[in-house]
Amino acid sequence: MAIRRRSSTAAAAAAAGGGRRPGGAGGADGWEDRWVKSEWKKEDNTAGEWNHTSGKWNGDADNKGIQTSEDYRFYAISAKFPEFSNKDKTLVLQFSVKHEQKLDCGGGYVKLLGGDVDQKKFGGDTPYSIMFGPDICGYATKKVHAILTKNGKNHLIKKDVACETDQLTHVYTLIIRPDAKYSILIDNTEKQSGSIYDDWDILPPKKKRDPEAKKPEDWDDKEYIPDPEHKKPEGYDDIPNEITDPDATKPEDWDDEEDGEWTAPTIPNPEYKGPWKQKTIKNPNYKGKWKAPLIPNPDYKDDPYIYAFDSLNHIGIELWQVKSGTLFDNILITDDPEYAKKFAEETWAKHKDAEKAAFDEAEKKRLEEESANSKIDDDDGNASDDEDDADNDKAELIAEQNKDSSDEKPQDIKVSADEKPESSKGDSYAEKKDEL
Repeated sequence: MAIRRRSSTAAAAAAAGGGRRPGGAGGADGWEDRWVKSEWKKEDNTAGEWNHTSGKWNGDADNKGIQTSEDYRFYAISAKFPEFSNKDKTLVLQFSVKHEQKLDCGGGYVKLLGGDVDQKKFGGDTPYSIMFGPDICGYATKKVHAILTKNGKNHLIKKDVACETDQLTHVYTLIIRPDAKYSILIDNTEKQSGSIYDDWDILPPKKKRDPEAKKPEDWDDKEYIPDPEHKKPEGYDDIPNEITDPDATKPEDWDDEEDGEWTAPTIPNPEYKGPWKQKTIKNPNYKGKWKAPLIPNPDYKDDPYIYAFDSLNHIGIELWQVKSGTLFDNILITDDPEYAKKFAEETWAKHKDAEKAAFDEAEKKRLEEESANSKIDDDDGNASDDEDDADNDKAELIAEQNKDSSDEKPQDIKVSADEKPESSKGDSYAEKKDEL
């Protein structure tokens, strides 16, 4: 979790872990001195705790990051670095994140902040300059956030960028260049790119529709017109939609005096084709849908520094998680995309295969344990069924014995007034009941 200056070309780097880092940075001791845990949400007991760990499965046990540890909690933590601006420079924000909990609803993004930041109060309402990283919630939201704040307003990227959804570590990289071009990479592979001017609605449009323009009177915007050659056939409207059934006959038992005058039922007329509709043809005079002409937008003002952010001095993680287990590591802020690429190769790529193997082994063990527990549950269920069957058999035997006893004749029971029976009917039942 070290914060350092790499060189004159690197703004700052915050390695959110304890292992060795390129350039010699590292060391697990003191990460809590560099990172400040916010007191946001502590009053209502919904603030989550962070763990310093390499996770349940990893490719390097000494490479530790910070991980959310409690379900249904808010998390907020931040670190300060030397202030800088990316004016006339490339800005690279990169970090790795792993959702060990198979995240179903929660964030995995980071924030770059500028100006005065009260780290103890850092939370969801704290203004930020850039928010970047994956966000997952249900089936609808599985995307990479890239939000740029300008003039106090947060602007979301208009393009969709899908995020990774497995339980392994992935590296997210945002590159913003001084020509206002950007790139979004996942695991060192570009997933989206373009222009900030085009893919964020930060500035008003250069042109707008002329509000004073009127559609010309001779403007024909009907794409289709009635075919003048298509005429309604004579007598078409006289064709009834129903006719008398020619095959119907008066029933032999029909009595006109009692049943009234018999009339044949009607059936659909096969000659009737429905209401007549005139065919349409393409309008030879069609000019298209009229739109007001574009004119220069008086509200538009170019911002040559639309890509730039001043006074950047904090990196923060602020999120809500239904299930905890998200682990952040290897946070890097620099102006050198090549260095960022190599940093990802050293901290993620070289360990990803070992991490995948560790994950597969953990999954195998988990499935074996689930299978064993399921077998135990089945055995317990079968034993319970056997006990129930035995109890049922015993109850049936007792009922049969009681029935035989009740069938005996009174004279067969010879008991004197001063002699107690060896077992009366009531005593027999009590003994049988005790057996149950």
